[in-house]
Amino acid sequence: MYDDPDIFDRKFEHIKIVLDKNVDYKIGNWLEYVHLIHVSIPEFDIDDVDTTVDFLGRRFSYPILIDSMTGGTEKAYKINEALGRLAGEYNIPISCGSQKAALIDNNLVYTYRVIKDVCPDCFLIGNIGGMDIVNNPVEVAQEVVSMVDADALAIHLNPLQEAVQHESKPKYSSVLESIRAICDSLDVPVIVKETGAGISMGVAKLLESAGVSAINISGAGGTSWSAVEVYRNLLRSDKLMAEVGKTFWNWGIPTAASLIEVVSTVDIPVIASGGIRNGIHVVKSLVLGARLVGMAAPFLRAFYKGELKFFMERVVNEVKVAMFLVGAKSVDELLEVNYVITGDLFEWCKQRGLI
Repeated sequence: MYDDPDIFDRKFEHIKIVLDKNVDYKIGNWLEYVHLIHVSIPEFDIDDVDTTVDFLGRRFSYPILIDSMTGGTEKAYKINEALGRLAGEYNIPISCGSQKAALIDNNLVYTYRVIKDVCPDCFLIGNIGGMDIVNNPVEVAQEVVSMVDADALAIHLNPLQEAVQHESKPKYSSVLESIRAICDSLDVPVIVKETGAGISMGVAKLLESAGVSAINISGAGGTSWSAVEVYRNLLRSDKLMAEVGKTFWNWGIPTAASLIEVVSTVDIPVIASGGIRNGIHVVKSLVLGARLVGMAAPFLRAFYKGELKFFMERVVNEVKVAMFLVGAKSVDELLEVNYVITGDLFEWCKQRGLI
């Protein structure tokens, strides 16, 4: 179905580079410009804090998503196995990495399928790229979903990464039309996500009109996939594209700005991701209107440190403490919490007509 012989090396190289190199954006995710108002008398006990949240017809114990990460290489099997078990234990949703590799070689299906094998009841989101659906979109989407018995499908948009990648020539001319066809035909919800460069209000409107069920903004501030491709290009002695990748290292809409733009524009659930590193980031995102908050690289790094459960416990405890300190007993009550926006984010919102 696809001609991409480099994809198998690429999947492993992505994991290794994210772990070994500092490929984060050199700008923040701008959540530092969101200041929550401390409540000295919350008027309830911390044990009263309820972190459950409803999303796409399922109730989860925490508003946290294990976001798209890996698959398509033998080394990803153990990662996805551990992440699947974690998702089941904590009753949170989980998303596959891009399943393109398994569409090329069905011998790799097990590296994704293991998530459902270890956690049959988990809410699993399948994943395929926007460029990979333009030929036979409905057929491809159905195959991706059935491959892992997915409960929803994520279509990821990565024009920046594709544009600076050694082996890629991005073609996006029919992506929106293909998304619309999939939304009209698929019997599971469709989520469209970016991959670290953010989604604007204009794109959000287009996606909502195409029929998507939710949007994952994946804003700038976490892993820069342009930076990842810098290192991959250097491995291939492609100095030209490595330099181009460096130029676009910090390209994108910071997470907080993207989140405010999209939440103010659409009436469908929004997932915040992009540089989310702790429970305060999670709560700030929920205060700004996100329904779920996704993390990827922090889970990957915690897995390799042997601290996956410790990391999860740390984050959920930080979420509870932050909710307690802003006086919100539930995720829904976070929408009523007072906050102040300063700095670059305030200026962005003012110029974009959001305040």
